[in-house]
Amino acid sequence: MTSTVPRSGTRSAQGSTLQAVLLDMDGTLVDTEGFWWEAEVEVFASLGHRLEESWRHVVVGGPMSRSAGFLIDATGADITLEEVSLLLNDRFERRLGSTLPLMPGAARLLKALAHHGVPAALVSASHRRIIDRVLTSLGHEHFALTVAGDEVERTKPHPDPYLLAARGLGVDPARCAVVEDTETGVTAGEAAGCQVIAVPSVAPVRAMPGRRIVTTLEEIDMPFLHGMMTGIH
Repeated sequence: MTSTVPRSGTRSAQGSTLQAVLLDMDGTLVDTEGFWWEAEVEVFASLGHRLEESWRHVVVGGPMSRSAGFLIDATGADITLEEVSLLLNDRFERRLGSTLPLMPGAARLLKALAHHGVPAALVSASHRRIIDRVLTSLGHEHFALTVAGDEVERTKPHPDPYLLAARGLGVDPARCAVVEDTETGVTAGEAAGCQVIAVPSVAPVRAMPGRRIVTTLEEIDMPFLHGMMTGIH
């Protein structure tokens, strides 16, 4: 059962220009990008192929179709995208324990949003089965809704997941803060018209005019988030 519809009783940030915060999952809230790479290395090793470390920056942050498709093309592995996606999800899921390492500042940020009544949405390129497992560590209660990569026709870097999240919360995308760790995710948030904060993890995010880049979630607090909305009419 998916969770792309807001739970009853979802609060909005009345009287504030900040209406919601939309957060990526892998590499942003949970330190799992390394898990994905290890799963990819192991799956392709079982197929007789060795992945080059330089490919890690290519596949990080993208949808399964893009990352797995790239690795199939790069290695010449005799396997379909559907088959390798199933293997990767299975291998990754086996790595998930009862608790996952959170990124520094993640727990504090989620608690602050709840305390101030600002709705949060989890917007990930990972599949629903993976999101639901990770939510046992993050806490379902922190999110008014969640959007998975296999629930939209076009996932990141397209704006669709963030537009779906904003629509589900009943808020204006321009008054949403998006928190992402990759160029792919940042591009999606910007294309949706949201105010984006980049917190790079495995790969750098290009500096561009108007693009906000911080080194850790610990730099993001409520004054920072409200300040992002200054000048929006």
